[in-house]
Amino acid sequence: MEQARRPNRLFRNLNAKIAAIPMILTALVVFTGGTIWTIVYSFTNSRLLPREEFVGLQQYERLWGSSKWHIAIENLLIYGICSLIFSLVIGFVLAALLDQKIRFENTFRTIFLYPFALSFIVTGLVWQWILNPQFGIQGIVRSWGWESFAFDPLYNSDIVIYGILIAGLWQSTGLIMCLMLAGLRGIDEDIWKASRVDGIPMWKTYLFIVIPMMRPVFVTTLVIIASGIVKVYDLVIAQTGGGPGISSEVPAKYVYDAMFLSQNLGQGFAASTMMLLTVLIVLIPWAYLEFGGKKRG
Repeated sequence: MEQARRPNRLFRNLNAKIAAIPMILTALVVFTGGTIWTIVYSFTNSRLLPREEFVGLQQYERLWGSSKWHIAIENLLIYGICSLIFSLVIGFVLAALLDQKIRFENTFRTIFLYPFALSFIVTGLVWQWILNPQFGIQGIVRSWGWESFAFDPLYNSDIVIYGILIAGLWQSTGLIMCLMLAGLRGIDEDIWKASRVDGIPMWKTYLFIVIPMMRPVFVTTLVIIASGIVKVYDLVIAQTGGGPGISSEVPAKYVYDAMFLSQNLGQGFAASTMMLLTVLIVLIPWAYLEFGGKKRG
């Protein structure tokens, strides 16, 4: 009987398995193969073309000895921490407000989500104009008579990363809001009724009951935000091009410059490998929370 059942299991959902073959091959050959290839050649002295001249950890020593890379990492940390905090807070607050069954909810939801439909290049160019000291917010406020007003983050090397952060939040917060709103709509209405009957303040209901129940939504949202943080590139190129000077450098731009402008593939591969480690730092805790918790349950 067992031998008779095995062929049936093998051919079960055969069409779905056949349809998944191209994606499996793509994952194995392109992603996995490309990742291994990048890591291996990060230990070589490859310049314009890949070459198998292994130099050990020299590329990584040069990488961490570069002030440009240190600035890129610092900017990524600032952008990442602020983006995580503000995206979650603003997105959740907007979702909580829309969850009150307000009028024109669909209109507001569309307005908040619309920026996510734009490319990062378009978003960067729009906010480059808005933050322009002559034609943007600073110019408009000064035209009203407040001559001492100053707001030009993209032209100030000390706060330029925050100007990029503003554009990033404007684009991504709408998506976070929609994810949070979907999670809130999945909360049983009886929970809200019970909290009102017990006289529990609304903020305590959100903090101690609703948010813990939305844990899967928060985990998924964190992964989405984190993946966007690691690969931030378009906004920097569109808004500042890495300037003033190198004050708005980010790791993704460092990789591009090393590989295509400096024609130093080995250095670019080393920087890419460090970015891969950053992604793994995000993915491993997520996988543990998602799958490890389920196994324990």
